[in-house]
Amino acid sequence: MDVVDVQIAVEDPTSADARRCIEAYLAELDTRFEAGFDPAASISADAHELTEPAGLLLLARVEDEAIGCGALKLHGTGPAEVKRMWVSSSARGLGVGRRLLEALEQEALARGASATRLETNRSLVEAIAMYRAAGYREVPAFNDEPFAHHWFEKPLS
Repeated sequence: MDVVDVQIAVEDPTSADARRCIEAYLAELDTRFEAGFDPAASISADAHELTEPAGLLLLARVEDEAIGCGALKLHGTGPAEVKRMWVSSSARGLGVGRRLLEALEQEALARGASATRLETNRSLVEAIAMYRAAGYREVPAFNDEPFAHHWFEKPLS
């Protein structure tokens, strides 16, 4: 799979492809987190929160296949929250996650956000490395997400 062929666009979070990607994301968290993952115990990122003006969902596709997703929860000029970052195992290592993250940052900036921020679990070592390489710095916890061990923020300009 050639990363040049990846298309990233805003998607309705209730579409079949969006639901499939989010379900795959949730299933992967459940297998990777030490004690599993319960979406009901986590801070929400439901479809209505990922639809403008509250937020948005981006899907990455190769041809017609959805291979990744990432979302934003928007808060006016305050920091936008990055949520639901996931890339299919078939597309990992090709820069898709980094491209999704950059697209989310551009969407947040275009909507007036001053920064992007996110929280993540210590078991997601590849994601943590990507966030640090993309200029995110670790900050004190800004929410009470029970599954998070790291909180990151990046100013937008």
